[in-house]
Amino acid sequence: MPRALILLIGGASAVILLAGMSIASWLIGPLFLAMVMVIALSPVPRWLRGHGVPSWAATTLLILLVYALVAALVLVLVVSVAQLATVLPTYAARANDLLASVTAFLSRHGIDPARLRPATDQLDFGKLAGYVETLLGAVTSVGTGVLFLLSLLLFVSIEATTARKRQLAIAADRPALSAALSSFVRNTRRYLLMTTLFGFIVAVLDTLGLVILDVPLPVLWGLLSFMTNYIPNIGFILGLVPPALLALLDGGWPRLIAVVVVYCVLNFVVQSVIQPRFVGGAVGLSTIATFVSLVLWGWILGPLGAILAVPLTLLAKALLVDVDPRARWVDALMGSHPPEPGDG
Repeated sequence: MPRALILLIGGASAVILLAGMSIASWLIGPLFLAMVMVIALSPVPRWLRGHGVPSWAATTLLILLVYALVAALVLVLVVSVAQLATVLPTYAARANDLLASVTAFLSRHGIDPARLRPATDQLDFGKLAGYVETLLGAVTSVGTGVLFLLSLLLFVSIEATTARKRQLAIAADRPALSAALSSFVRNTRRYLLMTTLFGFIVAVLDTLGLVILDVPLPVLWGLLSFMTNYIPNIGFILGLVPPALLALLDGGWPRLIAVVVVYCVLNFVVQSVIQPRFVGGAVGLSTIATFVSLVLWGWILGPLGAILAVPLTLLAKALLVDVDPRARWVDALMGSHPPEPGDG
């Protein structure tokens, strides 16, 4: 079969597969999230079993740990959004005044206000209460997804108790596949550990900075900073925009600039100077590969795909690249440290 035809068929098959995954994102995203959470916490029951704790008790503890983590995140999210619903409508008048001043400034510099009217008409800050009610409704609807996720976590946690036996069975027939899956689990756990640790450090520092600058709802923005830390490349920007805008409404341009400076300095020092010294090339993905994975999985699975972009890419790499010696050249394209010429 001609190589061009093989590439054409392979490309078409990949498009069909990705489109199918996008349609089934309601299942694939939560299922993979459940698997990643169990992978992250699985050393705990393994350590307990090694110290004489019965297997059923260790598994039960794993399930309780995961459930407690999900419940804590949901509780903090609901409380924070409720606080936002109380605070945000009070800035409607300030937002309209700010918009009027910006329009006047642009008009003085030769920009016709009529050209801005279609955009400014969409910014009806008097409807902030309605927007917040919509947001609260969305958070409430998350409850259904959380129940579905908790159900998946229960079954995945139970299945995790036999993961070692399954891996040994796979290793007997497909040692390369077993090694690739082990590498995926190891790299995913390392990535989650480092991302969580440094995300927590950045979130605490950002929260303290916002408290010092007297920006409203610092805990909410600290939580947002922690969550967006799992989104590669653009997570910092997503975590910066909301508190910066609220700082603008609450304290004007000087406070906005102060928030941007504090966030940039803290995130640069922690994520660009300190974190690489600990993480290095542990995950094995280059910056461009990480960014492409963010765009791809975000398009397929939505926001959850953006958060899980790196683990999803590590799994795809394990199944498609690491198991096949003929595909090892892909490592040279995706890896953070390309191999030297002549290396196997």
